[in-house]
Amino acid sequence: QVQLVESGGGLVQAGDSLRLSCAASGRTFSNYKMGWFRQAPGKQRELVAAITSRGITNYADSVKGRFTISRDNAKNTVYLRMNSLKPEDTAVYYCATVRNVWSQEYAYWGRGTQVTVSS
Repeated sequence: QVQLVESGGGLVQAGDSLRLSCAASGRTFSNYKMGWFRQAPGKQRELVAAITSRGITNYADSVKGRFTISRDNAKNTVYLRMNSLKPEDTAVYYCATVRNVWSQEYAYWGRGTQVTVSS
């Protein structure tokens, strides 16, 4: 059974940095695309960043140049480094992974970690 556990959220001020971590278990981590999503109150969940099994990344326009996604396959962990945080980055951040190596569907989700950025 695939399990994802996020950590690293918190309350910070605008301009600060945070690093989120997501520890994965239940299958061979390195084979699968991973993503970070976020959902702010009253808004739809959105993809923030994703990284393929080969390390190819993509980002939402709103975070390009500020956020960096990375993965450590030896530790079965994916990270989201967030710099220059803004109040509009406030959200619950979720880690997710795809159903299988051929799929683009994110089928497995963590419980989320709260990030709050004060102005």
